[in-house]
Amino acid sequence: MKFENEFKKQIVPEWADAYVDYDGLKRLLREISCERQSRVSFGRSKKKPIVNGKCRELTSQPRKCQIIKDIENQVGDVDRSLQNDHLQLSKACSHSKFQEISEIEMAFLRKFDEELIKVNSFYKENVEAVTEEASVLSKQMKTLVALRRKMEVAPLNERHDSHAEVSTIPLSSTFQTPCPSGSVHLDSAVETDANYQHEQKESHWGSELDEVHTEASGNKHVEEVTTMENNQYSQEILKHVKVVDVFSSHKSTSKDICKSSKDDDLDVDQDGRSKIEEQLKKAFAEFYQKLHSLKQYSFMNLSAFARIMSKYEKISSKTAAKSYMEIVDNSYLGSSDEVADLMKMVEINFVKNFSNSNYAEAMKHLRPKTKREKHSVIFSSGFLSGCTVALFVATVLKIASQKLMEREEGTHYMENIFPLYSLFGFVVLHMLMYATDLYFWRRCRVNYPFIFGSKRGTALGWQEVFLLSAGFAVLASASFLANLYLDRDPSTQKYRTEAEKVPLFTTALILLITFCPFNILYKSSRFFFIRCILRCISAPLCKVKFPDYFLADQLTSQVQASRCIVLYICYYGLGEYSRKQNKCHTRGVYNTLSFIIAVIPFWMRFLQCMRRLLEEKDSMHGYNALKYLSTIVAVLIRTACELRKGATWMVLALISSVVAVLVNTYWDIVVDWGLLRKHSKNKYLRDRLLVSNKSVYFAAMILNILLRIAWIQLVLAFNLRSFQKVAATALISCLEIIRRGLWNFFSLENEHLNNVNKYRSFKSVPLPFSYSDDDDEKDN
Repeated sequence: MKFENEFKKQIVPEWADAYVDYDGLKRLLREISCERQSRVSFGRSKKKPIVNGKCRELTSQPRKCQIIKDIENQVGDVDRSLQNDHLQLSKACSHSKFQEISEIEMAFLRKFDEELIKVNSFYKENVEAVTEEASVLSKQMKTLVALRRKMEVAPLNERHDSHAEVSTIPLSSTFQTPCPSGSVHLDSAVETDANYQHEQKESHWGSELDEVHTEASGNKHVEEVTTMENNQYSQEILKHVKVVDVFSSHKSTSKDICKSSKDDDLDVDQDGRSKIEEQLKKAFAEFYQKLHSLKQYSFMNLSAFARIMSKYEKISSKTAAKSYMEIVDNSYLGSSDEVADLMKMVEINFVKNFSNSNYAEAMKHLRPKTKREKHSVIFSSGFLSGCTVALFVATVLKIASQKLMEREEGTHYMENIFPLYSLFGFVVLHMLMYATDLYFWRRCRVNYPFIFGSKRGTALGWQEVFLLSAGFAVLASASFLANLYLDRDPSTQKYRTEAEKVPLFTTALILLITFCPFNILYKSSRFFFIRCILRCISAPLCKVKFPDYFLADQLTSQVQASRCIVLYICYYGLGEYSRKQNKCHTRGVYNTLSFIIAVIPFWMRFLQCMRRLLEEKDSMHGYNALKYLSTIVAVLIRTACELRKGATWMVLALISSVVAVLVNTYWDIVVDWGLLRKHSKNKYLRDRLLVSNKSVYFAAMILNILLRIAWIQLVLAFNLRSFQKVAATALISCLEIIRRGLWNFFSLENEHLNNVNKYRSFKSVPLPFSYSDDDDEKDN
């Protein structure tokens, strides 16, 4: 694999702008190469040896070495004085003795310096941030150790707790700024390819982990010092500590959690202590991932600088790579060891405090293995897809052989049964669109697991979602074919009563699989989906997260599916069976539910927007709420138009639908997708794009408008037969689901690139302890 591909693969998506502009530097190198080729071809007709002599003279210039030394003294600080020195370098290189360096080479060296400044600054800022975070975790860890000592009451637990406390290394010492152990060397990185770099990185990790394991199993002197520190400070620490109820996101001073700090006694039961330890585990794991990303950031940028300078040396025939890489190695990016030492200290403390010195168990939490693609998933998906096609063909042939669409009885049967099974079709189509979104998000490196808040290693990929959709498609197709065979075949007339219940049994089976408590069929993802549904239902009562309103937006495209649910209630709950579906429309309960169920998804989004407006005080959420309110009005008027008919209702429905379409289309393109920016460097798009072909964005905007307009067609009264009208409604609903899949990709792309909802690149885990001195500082 080429280094450029490996470099792009290792980029942390939210930090993409902070990495070295590898493509930009390579572009300048290509220009230098073209210029030198033209210069050499011109020199061949005159004096070729003079060119080589000038190159040798250029590489041996004493003043250039002095300039490089001046840069080297300044790069480590990365401040304004560094930028001034680089400007002086550019001016100095334009003097008469450096006229051999072309303008393009000067632009390359200037670009190289600017990239080093940018990378250095970003790395230093983040190292300072993680150092501060380490001090906070140190304080939390010391409090937990003190709490463990206090809770030593049972003789059976005394041995285990004392072992955990004695083996604890004080984080106040481990998280201090570590002493540098040497600079980063990149000679091997220059000579090897990306695969070897990966192996070298793994071996480096392995040796480092051996050191951690050795430290974790010994060092009695440190243990004695730790015991003395804990005995001296435990009581003092707990005097100023309160427990934060992170599960209800508020500070609790109730008796069941803790007593007031004025009582000089922090009372936490065993269950509360387990929750505290679990929360600190999560905090340490996320902190470790952040450190690992910073280490990767440093390694990949140093490797990129080394590669670029090596290429420059080959193209320009100047021995400049070694001098420049000495500057890079001596910079803060190349010489700082704080991140590596902090990682080592986190590993040591996690091993000793949270895994009973079980090194392998600790590494499972700190370094979870990435989920690999399983061949069984791919094979099963293909097999189930083939079964779906076969069942679909069999169904079509069965309908054609019995000429159902040519007979009034057959048409009446299809009018009754089609709306019931169209529910499965809507769900399967939506899952297929979501699988497509996942595929392209992965291709474009959109960090969707983090945006959705999924646990590491549990997020479903496009193969798994496609497998589930294929499984549901097989189940629905088989159910429809069974119903058709039992109900319409002359040889199975005695089973017609059972045939009427086949759709109900299929729905019950799908619900049973969804709510199955056993660890089968992606339990974590199923329960994550259920939790999101519950939070959507209780929209105004809980804090709105990204997965909640993303799911609510999906439900707004499933209005027809929600009406199918109402039909199921009428069909089976009210005693109406197949061939009696038309009577459902005469029932007041059915019509009332049709009104209510159609606006529930939009009402949930309206409440979510109002909740965010009250919490964040951002007027955009208010405008978004008005958008959904206009859609609610349009849906209500359209439903009334379908039930009551009449020219007046049709005009009102048409006007309200047009207004809703215009508002929603503008919001889709301008706000959700972030496009149509007048002053963008990509005309009428946005500054940052993940898809290189810009015409894709314009095509998506046009397609979104057309699919929005198709939604209005439901209002218009076409002279269609009953079944044809049902089929047309289902088709337009499918187009809306396709539009939603299109919206999903560009909406999440905009969220990923521009952090629209202010999500960060790492999760913020709430900590279990709060301190009275911190509260006093906040009050001041």
